[in-house]
Amino acid sequence: MKKLLALVLALAMSISMVACSSAPAGEGEGEAAGTETVETVKMTMGTGGTTGTYYAFGGVIANVINGKDVGVEINVQSTGASKANIYLVHDGEADLAIVQNDVMDYGYNGTDLFASEGKADGFRTVAALYAEVCQVVSTSDITSIEDLKGKRVSVGDAGSGVEFNARQILEAYGMTFEDIEVNNLGFGDSSDALKDGKIDAFFCTAGAPTTAIVELATTNDINLLAIDDAHAKILADAYPYYTTYPIPGGSYKGVDEDVQTVAIKATLICSPNLSEDTVYNLTKAIFDNQAEIASAHAKGAELSLEYAVTGVSVPFHPGAEKYFKEVGAI
Repeated sequence: MKKLLALVLALAMSISMVACSSAPAGEGEGEAAGTETVETVKMTMGTGGTTGTYYAFGGVIANVINGKDVGVEINVQSTGASKANIYLVHDGEADLAIVQNDVMDYGYNGTDLFASEGKADGFRTVAALYAEVCQVVSTSDITSIEDLKGKRVSVGDAGSGVEFNARQILEAYGMTFEDIEVNNLGFGDSSDALKDGKIDAFFCTAGAPTTAIVELATTNDINLLAIDDAHAKILADAYPYYTTYPIPGGSYKGVDEDVQTVAIKATLICSPNLSEDTVYNLTKAIFDNQAEIASAHAKGAELSLEYAVTGVSVPFHPGAEKYFKEVGAI
């Protein structure tokens, strides 16, 4: 009888262990039976260079979202920024990306930066994130954009978004590139060239304050050229992705008063192939955790529902649209 009892007990324990090992994830002691594991969708996000805001801010979003149980896991990749990111998403090589909203418009409609290659419209909008400010920096003797006529002006790298911003801003003032001596230099090279007296002014589209301009202002007297309401309206009427933006006084040494200019928006885009639920969960997680994102990166303070849905000309992904309708943003 003892041997028989021992055999029965051993068999019972064996059956119990098999049952426990085959239980679905999430079931067990302290958890209710029937709990389902949330399937995690792994996504790649295109950003920009490793020293730029896109890469840093994208990393913060990824770190915050990946720490939440929302069914989304983001891997951040350094890229060539806006134009390259649009092609990455369009071609299915990235699921998410941060881009300028003006470059989005060019890609979606096959204009300007995309005029020769044609449309790259295989992407949708998730949300506008923060302002990228169009800053026109000059030597101290130049006090207005009209004063740029006949001057040596850097308009950003050839074919860059900055170059198109410069062209459009000058257009609002009745000027073209033929009215200036065009130099095609990046931010750092533009700053060095102005410091060395090789140019008189440069255009820079980036979050303000911008490191290259901060460093320039520590050694040289500079002006930030204002774009007044009348010219900002001309610009926005022609290109609706522009908004007015005041650069706070004190952002740069020697520029003590607020300077009004215009800005475009750094915007999160995604593949149209992502499911509605996935993009809904992602969008909701970003705005539910805005405070945590802001605590890790200053640009997170600009995240808002109102800002997220304005100044964007490319249709929202259905998942993002569902979230924004749910919270009354659209």
